[in-house]
Amino acid sequence: MAQVEILLPKMGESVTEGTIINWLVKEGESFEEGDILLEVATDKVDNEIPAPYSGTLTKVLFNAKDTIPIGEIIAVLDVSGDVVSKEIPEIASGHNTKFSEVQKAVKKPVQISQPLREFTASNSNVFFSPLIINIAKEHHISFEELARIPATGEKGRLRKSDIFQYINDGRPYKFSQQVIQDPTAFHIPQLQFDKGKGKVIEMDRMRQMIADHMVYSKHTSPHVTSYVEADVTNMVNWRNGKKEAFQNKHDEKLTFTPLFVEAVARAIKDFPNINASVDGNTIIVKEEIHIGMATALPNGNLIVPVIKNADQKTLSELTSVVNEMVEKASKNKLSGDDIKGSTFTISNVGTFGSLMGTPIINQPEVAILALGIIKKRPEVIETEKGDEIAIRNMMYLSLSFDHRVVDGYLGGSFLRRVADYLEQFDVNRKI
Repeated sequence: MAQVEILLPKMGESVTEGTIINWLVKEGESFEEGDILLEVATDKVDNEIPAPYSGTLTKVLFNAKDTIPIGEIIAVLDVSGDVVSKEIPEIASGHNTKFSEVQKAVKKPVQISQPLREFTASNSNVFFSPLIINIAKEHHISFEELARIPATGEKGRLRKSDIFQYINDGRPYKFSQQVIQDPTAFHIPQLQFDKGKGKVIEMDRMRQMIADHMVYSKHTSPHVTSYVEADVTNMVNWRNGKKEAFQNKHDEKLTFTPLFVEAVARAIKDFPNINASVDGNTIIVKEEIHIGMATALPNGNLIVPVIKNADQKTLSELTSVVNEMVEKASKNKLSGDDIKGSTFTISNVGTFGSLMGTPIINQPEVAILALGIIKKRPEVIETEKGDEIAIRNMMYLSLSFDHRVVDGYLGGSFLRRVADYLEQFDVNRKI
Protein backbone atom coordinates (compact mmCIF):
# COMPACT_ATOMS: atom_id res chain seq x y z
CA MET A 1 0.00 0.00 0.00
CA ALA A 2 1.30 3.46 -0.90
CA GLN A 3 0.42 6.51 1.15
CA VAL A 4 -0.61 9.52 -0.94
CA GLU A 5 -1.13 13.11 0.19
CA ILE A 6 -3.97 15.00 -1.50
CA LEU A 7 -3.50 18.75 -1.90
CA LEU A 8 -6.21 21.37 -2.29
CA PRO A 9 -5.93 22.07 -6.04
CA LYS A 10 -6.00 25.39 -7.84
CA MET A 11 -9.60 26.50 -8.38
CA GLY A 12 -9.48 29.23 -10.97
CA GLU A 13 -7.51 32.41 -11.48
CA SER A 14 -7.18 34.69 -8.40
CA VAL A 15 -8.56 32.04 -6.02
CA THR A 16 -6.08 31.55 -3.15
CA GLU A 17 -8.11 29.48 -0.68
CA GLY A 18 -11.29 27.47 -0.25
CA THR A 19 -13.68 26.47 2.51
CA ILE A 20 -14.73 22.84 2.89
CA ILE A 21 -18.50 22.43 2.62
CA ASN A 22 -18.59 18.72 3.43
CA TRP A 23 -16.78 15.42 2.85
CA LEU A 24 -18.66 12.94 0.67
CA VAL A 25 -16.19 10.15 1.54
CA LYS A 26 -15.52 9.48 5.23
CA GLU A 27 -12.37 8.22 6.92
CA GLY A 28 -11.96 4.47 6.36
CA GLU A 29 -14.21 4.40 3.30
CA SER A 30 -12.96 3.21 -0.08
CA PHE A 31 -13.58 4.93 -3.42
CA GLU A 32 -12.83 4.67 -7.11
CA GLU A 33 -10.77 7.06 -9.23
CA GLY A 34 -13.00 9.98 -10.25
CA ASP A 35 -15.38 9.67 -7.29
CA ILE A 36 -16.11 13.01 -5.60
CA LEU A 37 -14.20 13.20 -2.30
CA LEU A 38 -15.44 16.56 -1.01
CA GLU A 39 -17.10 19.86 -1.91
CA VAL A 40 -15.21 23.13 -1.53
CA ALA A 41 -16.57 26.69 -1.61
CA THR A 42 -14.63 29.77 -2.71
CA ASP A 43 -15.66 33.41 -2.78
CA LYS A 44 -16.92 32.79 -6.33
CA VAL A 45 -18.56 29.36 -6.77
CA ASP A 46 -18.68 25.88 -5.25
CA ASN A 47 -16.45 23.06 -6.53
CA GLU A 48 -16.33 19.26 -6.41
CA ILE A 49 -12.95 17.57 -5.82
CA PRO A 50 -12.63 14.16 -7.52
CA ALA A 51 -10.25 11.40 -6.41
CA PRO A 52 -7.09 11.11 -8.54
CA TYR A 53 -6.69 7.42 -7.58
CA SER A 54 -8.71 4.49 -6.33
CA GLY A 55 -8.11 3.59 -2.70
CA THR A 56 -9.13 4.24 0.89
CA LEU A 57 -9.41 7.58 2.70
CA THR A 58 -7.02 7.10 5.64
CA LYS A 59 -6.94 10.53 7.22
CA VAL A 60 -8.99 13.73 6.89
CA LEU A 61 -6.87 16.72 7.92
CA PHE A 62 -9.54 19.43 7.71
CA ASN A 63 -13.22 19.43 8.58
CA ALA A 64 -16.31 21.19 7.24
CA LYS A 65 -16.10 25.02 7.56
CA ASP A 66 -12.26 24.96 7.66
CA THR A 67 -10.71 27.46 5.24
CA ILE A 68 -7.52 26.23 3.57
CA PRO A 69 -4.96 27.84 1.23
CA ILE A 70 -4.43 26.38 -2.23
CA GLY A 71 -1.73 23.67 -2.15
CA GLU A 72 -2.34 22.64 1.49
CA ILE A 73 -2.53 18.90 2.26
CA ILE A 74 -6.17 18.07 3.00
CA ALA A 75 -6.21 14.27 3.25
CA VAL A 76 -4.14 11.08 3.10
CA LEU A 77 -5.06 8.09 0.93
CA ASP A 78 -3.95 4.48 0.94
CA VAL A 79 -3.51 3.32 -2.66
CA SER A 80 -2.80 -0.28 -3.58
CA GLY A 81 0.05 -1.03 -6.00
CA ASP A 82 2.74 1.29 -7.34
CA VAL A 83 1.69 4.91 -7.55
CA VAL A 84 3.00 7.09 -10.32
CA SER A 85 2.90 10.86 -9.93
CA LYS A 86 -0.07 12.17 -11.82
CA GLU A 87 -0.79 15.52 -13.38
CA ILE A 88 -4.07 16.56 -11.89
CA PRO A 89 -5.99 19.02 -14.09
CA GLU A 90 -6.99 22.43 -12.69
CA ILE A 91 -10.41 22.79 -11.12
CA ALA A 92 -12.41 25.06 -13.40
CA SER A 93 -14.91 25.86 -10.62
CA GLY A 94 -18.34 24.30 -10.95
CA HIS A 95 -19.61 20.77 -11.33
CA ASN A 96 -17.73 17.93 -13.10
CA THR A 97 -14.53 19.75 -12.22
CA LYS A 98 -10.96 18.65 -12.87
CA PHE A 99 -7.45 19.34 -11.41
CA SER A 100 -4.19 21.03 -12.88
CA GLU A 101 -1.32 20.76 -10.46
CA VAL A 102 1.03 17.81 -9.99
CA GLN A 103 0.44 16.00 -6.71
CA LYS A 104 3.20 13.59 -5.74
CA ALA A 105 2.73 10.19 -4.17
CA VAL A 106 4.75 9.99 -0.94
CA LYS A 107 5.29 7.40 1.77
CA LYS A 108 6.31 9.75 4.59
CA PRO A 109 4.09 10.58 7.55
CA VAL A 110 1.87 13.61 7.01
CA GLN A 111 2.20 16.64 9.26
CA ILE A 112 -1.28 17.76 10.26
CA SER A 113 -1.64 21.51 9.94
CA GLN A 114 -3.97 23.55 12.13
CA PRO A 115 -7.14 24.81 10.42
CA LEU A 116 -6.70 28.34 9.13
CA ARG A 117 -8.95 31.39 9.51
CA GLU A 118 -10.50 30.18 12.75
CA PHE A 119 -9.65 31.55 16.18
CA THR A 120 -11.12 32.27 19.58
CA ALA A 121 -12.22 35.77 20.48
CA SER A 122 -14.56 37.06 23.17
CA ASN A 123 -14.88 33.52 24.56
CA SER A 124 -16.52 32.22 21.38
CA ASN A 125 -15.35 30.45 18.24
CA VAL A 126 -15.57 32.75 15.23
CA PHE A 127 -15.57 31.49 11.63
CA PHE A 128 -14.89 33.84 8.73
CA SER A 129 -15.67 32.95 5.12
CA PRO A 130 -13.10 33.44 2.31
CA LEU A 131 -15.09 36.44 1.07
CA ILE A 132 -14.94 38.13 4.51
CA ILE A 133 -11.20 37.40 4.75
CA ASN A 134 -10.60 38.98 1.32
CA ILE A 135 -12.52 42.12 2.27
CA ALA A 136 -10.64 42.32 5.58
CA LYS A 137 -7.28 42.02 3.80
CA GLU A 138 -8.26 44.75 1.35
CA HIS A 139 -9.12 47.13 4.21
CA HIS A 140 -6.28 45.98 6.53
CA ILE A 141 -8.65 44.69 9.21
CA SER A 142 -7.16 42.21 11.68
CA PHE A 143 -8.89 39.06 12.94
CA GLU A 144 -9.19 40.62 16.40
CA GLU A 145 -10.98 43.63 14.91
CA LEU A 146 -13.22 41.38 12.82
CA ALA A 147 -14.27 39.54 15.96
CA ARG A 148 -15.61 42.78 17.46
CA ILE A 149 -17.89 43.60 14.52
CA PRO A 150 -21.61 43.02 15.27
CA ALA A 151 -22.75 40.02 13.20
CA THR A 152 -26.27 39.50 11.84
CA GLY A 153 -25.78 36.15 10.11
CA GLU A 154 -27.06 32.78 11.25
CA LYS A 155 -25.38 31.53 14.44
CA GLY A 156 -23.48 34.78 14.77
CA ARG A 157 -21.86 34.51 11.32
CA LEU A 158 -20.33 37.75 10.02
CA ARG A 159 -21.88 38.75 6.69
CA LYS A 160 -20.51 40.98 3.95
CA SER A 161 -23.12 43.64 4.69
CA ASP A 162 -21.97 43.66 8.35
CA ILE A 163 -18.35 44.41 7.50
CA PHE A 164 -19.22 47.12 4.98
CA GLN A 165 -21.61 48.74 7.46
CA TYR A 166 -18.79 48.63 10.01
CA ILE A 167 -16.37 50.27 7.56
CA ASN A 168 -18.90 52.96 6.67
CA ASP A 169 -19.42 53.61 10.39
CA GLY A 170 -15.74 54.56 10.65
CA ARG A 171 -14.43 51.27 12.11
CA PRO A 172 -15.24 52.18 15.73
CA TYR A 173 -13.40 49.15 17.13
CA LYS A 174 -10.16 49.68 15.21
CA PHE A 175 -8.37 50.81 18.37
CA SER A 176 -8.71 49.70 21.98
CA GLN A 177 -10.55 52.95 22.72
CA GLN A 178 -13.73 53.24 20.71
CA VAL A 179 -13.79 55.97 18.08
CA ILE A 180 -16.28 58.75 18.86
CA GLN A 181 -19.16 58.56 16.43
CA ASP A 182 -20.32 61.54 14.39
CA PRO A 183 -23.61 62.56 16.09
CA THR A 184 -24.97 63.75 12.72
CA ALA A 185 -24.29 60.42 10.95
CA PHE A 186 -27.26 58.22 10.07
CA HIS A 187 -27.38 54.76 11.58
CA ILE A 188 -29.91 52.10 10.68
CA PRO A 189 -32.30 51.83 13.64
CA GLN A 190 -32.63 48.39 15.20
CA LEU A 191 -36.42 48.13 14.99
CA GLN A 192 -38.34 45.07 16.13
CA PHE A 193 -41.01 43.94 13.68
CA ASP A 194 -43.61 41.22 13.95
CA LYS A 195 -42.48 39.03 11.07
CA GLY A 196 -45.51 36.78 11.35
CA LYS A 197 -45.79 33.02 11.21
CA GLY A 198 -45.45 30.59 8.36
CA LYS A 199 -43.13 28.14 6.69
CA VAL A 200 -39.50 28.98 7.52
CA ILE A 201 -37.09 28.54 4.60
CA GLU A 202 -33.39 28.92 5.29
CA MET A 203 -31.46 30.80 2.61
CA ASP A 204 -28.93 28.67 0.79
CA ARG A 205 -25.37 29.95 0.46
CA MET A 206 -25.91 31.48 -2.98
CA ARG A 207 -29.09 33.29 -1.94
CA GLN A 208 -27.20 34.79 1.02
CA MET A 209 -24.44 35.96 -1.34
CA ILE A 210 -27.02 37.51 -3.69
CA ALA A 211 -28.71 39.27 -0.76
CA ASP A 212 -25.39 40.68 0.47
CA HIS A 213 -24.45 41.80 -3.04
CA MET A 214 -27.77 43.58 -3.61
CA VAL A 215 -27.74 45.35 -0.22
CA TYR A 216 -24.15 46.42 -0.78
CA SER A 217 -24.95 47.77 -4.25
CA LYS A 218 -27.91 49.86 -3.04
CA HIS A 219 -25.88 51.07 -0.06
CA THR A 220 -22.87 52.01 -2.22
CA SER A 221 -24.33 53.45 -5.43
CA PRO A 222 -27.01 56.16 -5.62
CA HIS A 223 -29.27 54.49 -8.17
CA VAL A 224 -31.06 56.46 -10.90
CA THR A 225 -33.20 54.71 -13.52
CA SER A 226 -34.05 56.07 -16.99
CA TYR A 227 -36.50 54.60 -19.51
CA VAL A 228 -36.97 54.59 -23.26
CA GLU A 229 -39.40 52.82 -25.56
CA ALA A 230 -38.15 51.14 -28.73
CA ASP A 231 -39.96 49.98 -31.85
CA VAL A 232 -38.19 46.67 -32.53
CA THR A 233 -40.51 45.52 -35.33
CA ASN A 234 -37.71 45.31 -37.94
CA MET A 235 -35.51 43.25 -35.63
CA VAL A 236 -38.36 40.90 -34.67
CA ASN A 237 -39.42 40.35 -38.28
CA TRP A 238 -35.81 39.71 -39.38
CA ARG A 239 -35.20 37.23 -36.59
CA ASN A 240 -38.48 35.39 -37.17
CA GLY A 241 -37.73 35.16 -40.88
CA LYS A 242 -34.12 34.06 -40.50
CA LYS A 243 -34.06 31.84 -37.41
CA GLU A 244 -34.62 28.58 -39.30
CA ALA A 245 -31.98 29.36 -41.93
CA PHE A 246 -29.63 30.59 -39.19
CA GLN A 247 -29.92 27.31 -37.31
CA ASN A 248 -29.35 25.30 -40.47
CA LYS A 249 -26.21 27.30 -41.32
CA HIS A 250 -24.65 27.75 -37.87
CA ASP A 251 -26.28 24.89 -35.92
CA GLU A 252 -27.34 27.41 -33.26
CA LYS A 253 -30.76 28.57 -32.07
CA LEU A 254 -31.11 32.31 -32.69
CA THR A 255 -32.76 34.06 -29.73
CA PHE A 256 -33.13 37.80 -29.15
CA THR A 257 -30.36 37.84 -26.51
CA PRO A 258 -27.35 37.92 -28.90
CA LEU A 259 -29.05 40.72 -30.84
CA PHE A 260 -29.43 42.67 -27.59
CA VAL A 261 -25.80 42.00 -26.63
CA GLU A 262 -24.65 43.16 -30.05
CA ALA A 263 -26.57 46.46 -29.80
CA VAL A 264 -25.29 47.10 -26.26
CA ALA A 265 -21.68 46.45 -27.27
CA ARG A 266 -22.00 48.92 -30.15
CA ALA A 267 -23.48 51.57 -27.86
CA ILE A 268 -20.71 51.06 -25.28
CA LYS A 269 -18.13 51.81 -27.98
CA ASP A 270 -19.97 55.07 -28.63
CA PHE A 271 -20.14 55.91 -24.90
CA PRO A 272 -17.13 54.16 -23.29
CA ASN A 273 -17.53 55.91 -19.91
CA ILE A 274 -20.56 53.72 -19.20
CA ASN A 275 -18.18 50.73 -19.26
CA ALA A 276 -16.45 51.60 -16.00
CA SER A 277 -16.05 51.01 -12.28
CA VAL A 278 -15.30 53.25 -9.28
CA ASP A 279 -12.19 52.93 -7.14
CA GLY A 280 -12.36 55.47 -4.32
CA ASN A 281 -12.07 58.88 -5.98
CA THR A 282 -11.03 57.51 -9.37
CA ILE A 283 -12.99 56.08 -12.30
CA ILE A 284 -11.61 53.08 -14.20
CA VAL A 285 -12.85 53.06 -17.80
CA LYS A 286 -12.47 49.51 -19.07
CA GLU A 287 -10.80 48.90 -22.43
CA GLU A 288 -12.48 45.52 -22.92
CA ILE A 289 -16.22 45.06 -23.29
CA HIS A 290 -17.31 42.02 -21.28
CA ILE A 291 -21.11 41.86 -21.08
CA GLY A 292 -22.76 39.89 -18.29
CA MET A 293 -26.26 38.50 -18.77
CA ALA A 294 -28.39 37.71 -15.75
CA THR A 295 -29.49 34.07 -16.04
CA ALA A 296 -31.71 31.90 -13.86
CA LEU A 297 -30.37 28.71 -12.27
CA PRO A 298 -32.58 25.63 -11.77
CA ASN A 299 -33.07 26.51 -8.07
CA GLY A 300 -34.39 29.97 -8.98
CA ASN A 301 -31.26 31.90 -8.01
CA LEU A 302 -29.72 34.26 -10.54
CA ILE A 303 -26.15 34.18 -11.82
CA VAL A 304 -24.35 36.39 -14.35
CA PRO A 305 -22.30 34.50 -16.99
CA VAL A 306 -20.09 36.80 -19.04
CA ILE A 307 -19.72 37.25 -22.80
CA LYS A 308 -16.04 38.19 -23.11
CA ASN A 309 -15.01 40.76 -25.76
CA ALA A 310 -18.58 40.99 -27.01
CA ASP A 311 -17.73 43.85 -29.39
CA GLN A 312 -15.26 41.65 -31.28
CA LYS A 313 -17.64 38.76 -31.97
CA THR A 314 -19.85 38.14 -34.99
CA LEU A 315 -23.54 37.43 -34.50
CA SER A 316 -22.98 33.70 -34.97
CA GLU A 317 -20.18 33.77 -32.37
CA LEU A 318 -22.33 35.73 -29.91
CA THR A 319 -25.18 33.27 -30.44
CA SER A 320 -22.90 30.31 -29.79
CA VAL A 321 -21.51 31.79 -26.55
CA VAL A 322 -24.94 32.89 -25.30
CA ASN A 323 -26.44 29.45 -25.92
CA GLU A 324 -23.45 27.76 -24.27
CA MET A 325 -23.76 29.92 -21.14
CA VAL A 326 -27.51 29.35 -20.87
CA GLU A 327 -26.99 25.61 -21.27
CA LYS A 328 -24.29 25.56 -18.59
CA ALA A 329 -26.47 27.57 -16.21
CA SER A 330 -29.41 25.21 -16.69
CA LYS A 331 -27.16 22.28 -15.67
CA ASN A 332 -25.26 24.07 -12.87
CA LYS A 333 -22.01 23.72 -14.82
CA LEU A 334 -20.83 27.33 -15.00
CA SER A 335 -17.17 27.71 -14.02
CA GLY A 336 -15.55 30.50 -12.03
CA ASP A 337 -14.10 31.98 -15.23
CA ASP A 338 -17.56 31.95 -16.87
CA ILE A 339 -18.95 34.39 -14.29
CA LYS A 340 -15.92 36.63 -13.83
CA GLY A 341 -14.90 39.97 -15.29
CA SER A 342 -18.12 41.57 -16.55
CA THR A 343 -17.90 45.30 -17.26
CA PHE A 344 -21.60 45.88 -18.06
CA THR A 345 -24.66 43.74 -17.33
CA ILE A 346 -28.01 43.22 -19.05
CA SER A 347 -31.11 41.63 -17.53
CA ASN A 348 -33.86 40.40 -19.84
CA VAL A 349 -36.83 40.83 -17.49
CA GLY A 350 -39.15 40.36 -20.46
CA THR A 351 -38.38 36.64 -20.24
CA PHE A 352 -40.58 36.57 -17.14
CA GLY A 353 -43.33 38.65 -18.77
CA SER A 354 -42.31 41.92 -17.11
CA LEU A 355 -43.11 45.12 -18.99
CA MET A 356 -40.06 46.90 -17.54
CA GLY A 357 -37.78 46.78 -14.49
CA THR A 358 -35.57 48.83 -12.19
CA PRO A 359 -32.47 46.62 -11.97
CA ILE A 360 -29.86 46.87 -9.22
CA ILE A 361 -26.32 47.59 -10.43
CA ASN A 362 -23.98 44.60 -10.54
CA GLN A 363 -21.02 45.93 -8.55
CA PRO A 364 -18.41 47.14 -9.28
CA GLU A 365 -20.01 48.23 -12.56
CA VAL A 366 -21.71 51.62 -12.91
CA ALA A 367 -24.81 50.69 -14.92
CA ILE A 368 -27.16 47.83 -15.77
CA LEU A 369 -29.74 47.54 -18.56
CA ALA A 370 -33.12 45.82 -18.22
CA LEU A 371 -35.02 44.72 -21.33
CA GLY A 372 -38.80 44.36 -21.03
CA ILE A 373 -41.21 42.09 -22.85
CA ILE A 374 -41.80 42.67 -26.56
CA LYS A 375 -45.51 43.41 -27.05
CA LYS A 376 -47.55 44.15 -30.15
CA ARG A 377 -49.43 47.46 -29.89
CA PRO A 378 -51.21 49.88 -32.22
CA GLU A 379 -48.83 52.80 -32.76
CA VAL A 380 -48.94 56.01 -34.80
CA ILE A 381 -46.19 55.92 -37.44
CA GLU A 382 -45.16 58.38 -40.13
CA THR A 383 -45.54 57.18 -43.74
CA GLU A 384 -45.43 58.81 -47.17
CA LYS A 385 -49.18 59.22 -46.86
CA GLY A 386 -48.91 60.87 -43.45
CA ASP A 387 -49.58 59.55 -39.97
CA GLU A 388 -51.08 56.07 -39.84
CA ILE A 389 -51.91 53.54 -37.14
CA ALA A 390 -50.06 50.24 -37.45
CA ILE A 391 -49.39 47.15 -35.32
CA ARG A 392 -45.80 47.39 -34.06
CA ASN A 393 -43.54 45.34 -31.76
CA MET A 394 -42.69 47.64 -28.85
CA MET A 395 -40.28 47.18 -25.94
CA TYR A 396 -39.28 49.24 -22.89
CA LEU A 397 -35.62 49.53 -21.93
CA SER A 398 -34.56 50.77 -18.50
CA LEU A 399 -31.07 51.73 -17.41
CA SER A 400 -30.07 51.96 -13.74
CA PHE A 401 -26.83 53.90 -13.29
CA ASP A 402 -24.52 55.04 -10.51
CA HIS A 403 -25.16 58.78 -10.15
CA ARG A 404 -21.78 59.27 -8.47
CA VAL A 405 -20.05 59.01 -11.83
CA VAL A 406 -22.79 58.73 -14.48
CA ASP A 407 -24.91 61.81 -14.98
CA GLY A 408 -28.26 62.06 -16.73
CA TYR A 409 -26.74 63.06 -20.06
CA LEU A 410 -24.43 60.04 -20.30
CA GLY A 411 -27.02 57.59 -18.96
CA GLY A 412 -29.82 58.91 -21.15
CA SER A 413 -27.68 59.20 -24.29
CA PHE A 414 -26.34 55.67 -23.93
CA LEU A 415 -29.82 54.25 -23.36
CA ARG A 416 -31.21 56.10 -26.37
CA ARG A 417 -28.33 54.82 -28.52
CA VAL A 418 -29.07 51.19 -27.59
CA ALA A 419 -32.72 51.77 -28.56
CA ASP A 420 -31.65 53.39 -31.85
CA TYR A 421 -29.53 50.39 -32.81
CA LEU A 422 -32.47 48.07 -32.11
CA GLU A 423 -34.95 50.26 -34.01
CA GLN A 424 -32.67 50.79 -37.02
CA PHE A 425 -32.01 47.08 -37.48
CA ASP A 426 -31.05 46.22 -41.07
CA VAL A 427 -33.86 44.05 -42.46
CA ASN A 428 -31.62 43.07 -45.42
CA ARG A 429 -28.87 41.77 -43.16
CA LYS A 430 -27.28 38.48 -44.24
CA ILE A 431 -26.83 35.56 -41.87
